[in-house]
Amino acid sequence: MSIQSSIRRKTAPDIRARKQGEPIVMLTSYHAHTAALVDLHCDVILVGDSLGNVMHGFETTVPVTLDMMILQGAAVMRGSRQALVVVDMPFGSYEGSREQAFNSAVRIMKETQCGAVKLEGGVRMAETIAFLSGRGIPVMGHIGLTPQSINTLGSFRAQGRNEMDWGPIEDDAKAVADAGAFSVVVEAVAEPLARKITETIAIPTIGIGASAACDGQVLVLEDMLGLSPRTPKFVRRYGNLGPAIEAAIEGYAADVRSRAFPGPEHVYEMKKR
Repeated sequence: MSIQSSIRRKTAPDIRARKQGEPIVMLTSYHAHTAALVDLHCDVILVGDSLGNVMHGFETTVPVTLDMMILQGAAVMRGSRQALVVVDMPFGSYEGSREQAFNSAVRIMKETQCGAVKLEGGVRMAETIAFLSGRGIPVMGHIGLTPQSINTLGSFRAQGRNEMDWGPIEDDAKAVADAGAFSVVVEAVAEPLARKITETIAIPTIGIGASAACDGQVLVLEDMLGLSPRTPKFVRRYGNLGPAIEAAIEGYAADVRSRAFPGPEHVYEMKKR
């Protein structure tokens, strides 16, 4: 048996079973080469619609298309081997009806071969989550701050700061869990509320700018590596690759301009030796 065939990729039920267990490690990736690195250390790789911000320079995730998600999802699947790959359903690909959501999710899973999809919304999307889950499509939910709703939210502000505002967010969490989602991202939710949700619902919570008490955590890879021009306040930078990349490009450009860059003749001579 080959090494490749002996590696078993994690599934949605595997992640569901991690409730109150070992914390779930999750990062975004959009490329085969970064997926190969992330795959070594993460349980879940999210092909997030944040690719609109970090790859395409959009101000929001709203312009991201289904074709864009499928293209990058397939790349991440090619680069990874053991992590569960979850692909975001972009704005406009699932809100119209349960049938629209099913057709979009089927395209994503067939054309990328990923293990699950993610969609935003709680109570309002519960019927759709149940429809997809009942037809063999594992769904990760997303509540709290939902970036695809930025045009109605008005800004990327934290949710649930006042206890009087907790009710709707708690209802969203319960609705997603009861509908059959295998896990739920809880974004930019005040720590006490995120902790309470984690203790209350039966599926794993994945925090982003929420509580350390969540069953797992997710960050945008470019944010934690210091590659994003604007990083949310809650993000801890584990690297600062931007200046290093800029220095490398500057060095290359200087070599080319000074004609110090090795030409093909020099490379050929090195190979002969």
